[in-house]
Amino acid sequence: MAAAIQGEDKVLATAQRIVQSLGNTSDTDDMLLIFSAFDNRLSTLSSFVENPSAGDESSATTSRFDDAERIILSHTDSSSFPDDYLDAVDEIIQLTEDLNLGPADAGDEVLDRAENALQLAMTRLEDEFRHVLIRNTVPLDPDRLHRSSLSSSAAAIAIAATEFFNGDAGESLEDVSSARYSHHSHGRGISFGGDDMSLELIHPDAVIELKDIADRMIRSGYEKECCQVYCSVRRDVLEECMAILGVEKLSIEEVQKIEWRSLDDKMKKWIQAVKVVVRGLLSSEKYLCEQIFAGSDLIKEVCFLETSKGCVMQLLNFGEAVAIGRRSVEKLFRILDMYDALAQVLSDLQELFMDEDAGDMVCKEAQGVLDGLGEAAIGTFVEFENAVQGEASKKPIQNGEIHPLARYVMNYAKLLVDYSGTLNLLLDDLDVESAQSDRGNTDNSDLESMSPIGRRLSALIISLESNIEEKSKVYEDVAMQYIFLMNNILYIVQKVKDSDLRNLLGDNSIKKRRGLIRQYATQYLRASWSKVLSCLKDEGIGGSSSNASKVALKERFKNFNACFEEIYRVQTAWKVPDPQLREELRISISEKVIPAYRSFLGRFGSHLESGRHAGKYIKYNPEDLENYLLDLFEGTPLIIHHMRRKST
Repeated sequence: MAAAIQGEDKVLATAQRIVQSLGNTSDTDDMLLIFSAFDNRLSTLSSFVENPSAGDESSATTSRFDDAERIILSHTDSSSFPDDYLDAVDEIIQLTEDLNLGPADAGDEVLDRAENALQLAMTRLEDEFRHVLIRNTVPLDPDRLHRSSLSSSAAAIAIAATEFFNGDAGESLEDVSSARYSHHSHGRGISFGGDDMSLELIHPDAVIELKDIADRMIRSGYEKECCQVYCSVRRDVLEECMAILGVEKLSIEEVQKIEWRSLDDKMKKWIQAVKVVVRGLLSSEKYLCEQIFAGSDLIKEVCFLETSKGCVMQLLNFGEAVAIGRRSVEKLFRILDMYDALAQVLSDLQELFMDEDAGDMVCKEAQGVLDGLGEAAIGTFVEFENAVQGEASKKPIQNGEIHPLARYVMNYAKLLVDYSGTLNLLLDDLDVESAQSDRGNTDNSDLESMSPIGRRLSALIISLESNIEEKSKVYEDVAMQYIFLMNNILYIVQKVKDSDLRNLLGDNSIKKRRGLIRQYATQYLRASWSKVLSCLKDEGIGGSSSNASKVALKERFKNFNACFEEIYRVQTAWKVPDPQLREELRISISEKVIPAYRSFLGRFGSHLESGRHAGKYIKYNPEDLENYLLDLFEGTPLIIHHMRRKST
């Protein structure tokens, strides 16, 4: 060490040795005063006397600072980051902390050098922090996410209903429910293999490096710069993830101008994205913040909030736009799916954003959008009820088949059952007894046992039945009115019986509607076959079977044949789709007509069979009629081509 000391420093070194040789003698203080008077630089010897090794430590500290400063000053290239760089930063940080804790005028020159080096190091670390974040971001892989949305059949039903109420439905629309709808295949929302939706956003090794850099920037008072870099990079990444998930940045005005089919696709993507964003992206983003900024609760909360609130508000803005948009029946299922998706993640949002005032604002916004979607769903459901009540098409359905309105309403109602839990929460307990009393299909005890959605669906179906009854009046043939009513009421019964509507409406509703079908069947028989049966009565044929008027008998058989053939021609064109109802109607007709004909033929047939042209009047035997009855209600108009019976 002595060989390295030159010039004036030799004086200081010599003075130190002299004082050291004096030890603690009484002359020491006098000697220090003499040295101080000689040169004020020797005043530091007093501290040396108290701690003789301090000089060596100071020299060592200076040496470490020089080494650290050299590393920081020599490595400014962002492409290289030597292993000892962080150690050098630590050395500078420690030195500045020590000097700042010392006397106000102690080491000003060294402190200035240390702060300059530290500022340069922080700029370098800021760049490195940004590069590590960008280089090590793990891209979102949509194929990893197992998606399931409202089935195409459900969408088809909603679209078909819309077309119907807009007057665009064609006559040949099929029952989309029976052809394409399955309750078990009707998926909603988005499904993952389990509750674990964590995503790897940054490669694990890079997370450690980022934490090391963040710790030093925060310790040096550069937490603002560190947060700005983190938030800037991660916001861009989350925006890219939103784009990958198909969620666009749209204003409320833009959303409300989108035509339905395109909006439907965007709503579906939104539904899929909500759970991914909240339980996947944001949950993982918060965990990443907790790892990188573990040293500061405040910083990790601020960084998470500033990074993530943009994509949350993007989702909520779209939800709000849908909630306040024009209400139409085709939107109901999508709105309910949006409500369910947001409701499922609301508690997750509250947990993610619970520590900040701004975070509380995000949660309140989410709750507001959820409430708005709920109101929109109920409002849309009311729109559908009103549309059913007000649908006033007068065009008769060919062959008396099931009306498209019945198909759409019942398939719509079947789908709504999937949302019973949600709708029961949203629906007010409205009084629907006035609607029920119009038809009396549901009594008060049934109403009391029903859930809110059960009561509303019951009222909806009664409105449908009332509308169907009104539509039956467009048929001039009264008998066809009853065929039309039977077809439609039975269709309603089958939809209720074969779905979860049965659990909501109860078996009593099925029983009462079956009773109504039996009433319609009786009225059909009376309207259609009374004239035929009147031809087979004894009255008006001139006495007993032994002296009956042949002229009157000929007229009776002639009228019977004409009536039967006309009914056959007309009612073979009528359609009863349900095979059981079709068979029951044929049996009922046969039980009324065939015995009466057989009895009439047995009593009076002989009066004509012995005469000329008997086959002109007695065209059919009872077996012929039974066979012809099998052709009724098939939807194909037929004419009887018969061979004239030979006289016996």
